[in-house]
Amino acid sequence: MKKMSFLDKLKKDNEEPMTQKSKKSHIPFRLNLLFFVIFGLFVALIVRLGYLQIAEGQEYAQKAEENSTLKIKSSAPRGQIYDAKGNLLAGNKANLAITYTRGKKVQTKDLVPIANKVNDLIHVPADELTERDKKDYWLADPENLKTAQKRLTDKDKQDEKGNKITDEGTLYTKTVEKVKPEEINFDEHTLQAATIFKRMNSVGELNTAFIKNEGVTQDEIAIIGEHTSEISGVSTGMDWDREYPNDTDLTSLLGKVSSQKAGLPAEEADEYIAKGYELNDRVGTSYLEKQYEDILQGHKAISEVTLDSKGKIVTQTPVSEGKKGENLKLTIDMAFQAKIEQVVREQYQQLLGTGNANYSDGAYVVVMNPKTGAVMAMVGLNRDAATNELTSDPIYTINKAFEPGSVVKGATISAGYEQGVISGNDVLIDEPIQIYGSKQKASVFNNTIVGNQIPLSAEQALEYSSNAYMMKLVLKMMKIDYQYNMQLPYQTGDPTLFNVLRKTFGEYGMGVSTGIDLPGEGTGYTNTAFDDPENAPMPGHLLDLSFGQYDTYTAMQLAQYAATVANGGTRYAPHVVEGIYDNKSDGSIGELKEQIKPNELNKVDISTEQMQIIQNGFYDVVHGNGVFTTGKYMQGAALDIAAKTGTAETNVGEHITVNSNVVAYAPYNDPEIAVSVILPHLTSESTRPNQSMVTAIVNAYAEYKAQ
Repeated sequence: MKKMSFLDKLKKDNEEPMTQKSKKSHIPFRLNLLFFVIFGLFVALIVRLGYLQIAEGQEYAQKAEENSTLKIKSSAPRGQIYDAKGNLLAGNKANLAITYTRGKKVQTKDLVPIANKVNDLIHVPADELTERDKKDYWLADPENLKTAQKRLTDKDKQDEKGNKITDEGTLYTKTVEKVKPEEINFDEHTLQAATIFKRMNSVGELNTAFIKNEGVTQDEIAIIGEHTSEISGVSTGMDWDREYPNDTDLTSLLGKVSSQKAGLPAEEADEYIAKGYELNDRVGTSYLEKQYEDILQGHKAISEVTLDSKGKIVTQTPVSEGKKGENLKLTIDMAFQAKIEQVVREQYQQLLGTGNANYSDGAYVVVMNPKTGAVMAMVGLNRDAATNELTSDPIYTINKAFEPGSVVKGATISAGYEQGVISGNDVLIDEPIQIYGSKQKASVFNNTIVGNQIPLSAEQALEYSSNAYMMKLVLKMMKIDYQYNMQLPYQTGDPTLFNVLRKTFGEYGMGVSTGIDLPGEGTGYTNTAFDDPENAPMPGHLLDLSFGQYDTYTAMQLAQYAATVANGGTRYAPHVVEGIYDNKSDGSIGELKEQIKPNELNKVDISTEQMQIIQNGFYDVVHGNGVFTTGKYMQGAALDIAAKTGTAETNVGEHITVNSNVVAYAPYNDPEIAVSVILPHLTSESTRPNQSMVTAIVNAYAEYKAQ
């Protein structure tokens, strides 16, 4: 080994301190850089934490709270319905109830032990369970589910194309099919548990169902309260049922409310859900309950529930009691309604006694305020053809339509004014009308001698009920004058003049919606099959339409027509609700919140002078002294009546019948009521039953008013 020289050694000794010094100078710099980075990260973290705590702390605290505490809603009682005098027609009967509110993440298997425990604690009568209901309960037990799943073959697990089924719903449906009949041959106690399970399983997360809401005892309430920690989501509360304390035929008019079991009508569910309803909410399903659902539906009660980490409800605390729905007060006084029904029933039974109503459907009457459209009475009596038993239902007045006969002639004259074929109390010749290829059409008082001509003014045409006058108005609209055995230029299937007449009839409410505040109104029958050669109206049908022998109308439509004539030409929508009211502290009707104002739909397009001619004609129908005056049987009523009678020739099978109808109003000089009467398919009207009924109705109103 070579020996190191002195110079080499010295050089080495000098180099080593420099190297060490260089290394030592790099170490503090790196440490400082590392410490600086760490310090920066700590500062950023502290700033971020400060921002979250100060700027967004409240929001995150709220979210954290919401994860464990949530609010749920439950239905409140509906508003009540009263008659015009404040008598309760539809109220609520409070019931004790056992409820179940479903928590988050709760599966069907979680419901079984709760349902079984509740079944051991209280008595819940078993429903009529379907086979599927029983299988669902049996399969909710995990062990039973595994047993049934093992029965699935490889083919069961494949679709039609041989692909593996991954959809759980489809697989479950196939599993249901594997449950054996003996496995769901439940005893009564198990059926009760399955009923409880079904009701609990009918609602989604954080929704509430009634386990029992009928016949719940105080003892059952106490028992459930003692065991709430063992039956998560089960609680006690109140429910309600609709009750009708007064025996009245208006019940059908009030309508129905769905049960919680039925919930929302399937065809309207999406619409209701968009408004915030739940699937099991009870809603009005017909007539007033449905029409005023938004008013009658209460504001839901709110409870606060605390959930554990598994989504089960730990506690449930009431926050808001909710608010009962607002109340409705009707325009109908049930005492007046009952009186009018009594009048109609007694007089119709007389017709049954004489055999005059052997083929009749019943009797249909509406009484209305002509100045506001407020409905004062709706009487519909439907006759059972086999037993002659009469069923009372006011809804018949808006959905049963009949040929009106000559009552429409005021509107026909109005059409003549609108089309400019007459201008005032014009005179036309009444004579039998013979159209080529058709049967003779004539007025009752002038139907035998061809060429027997009687000049009549517009007022007289109404007083005597001239068919010929009305037909000649139509001929003038065709721009032709009548000639014996003439051919009509009008073509089969041409709707033009039909539309002209129907437009004017619609201005009075005939053949169109009346606008009544009830769903399900019928508008009668108007033949619109103009594009069907086999069913298209013939030219002669246009003449029939002019005097009420073609289209059909309801009693409500005819009452609106009478009211429009009575008030001078303004068509008001009929309404059966007078106002919307709040609740008093005791739950009864409170202060008026909204008055239902008259709803003007249109004005008839004729002058005041022309309307006066029609009104004069209506007055003369009753008070005229002519030989052919048609309404003399209504003279001597307690109030002066103006009216238009109508007789429509009809058939029931091979039997020739008549519809005996009237539209009327009284008193003539300042009308307070408008009336329509339809007595369909009588064998005779020789005793003028329509006029007798109107007279009795007007007298009943005068007596009612004097009380």
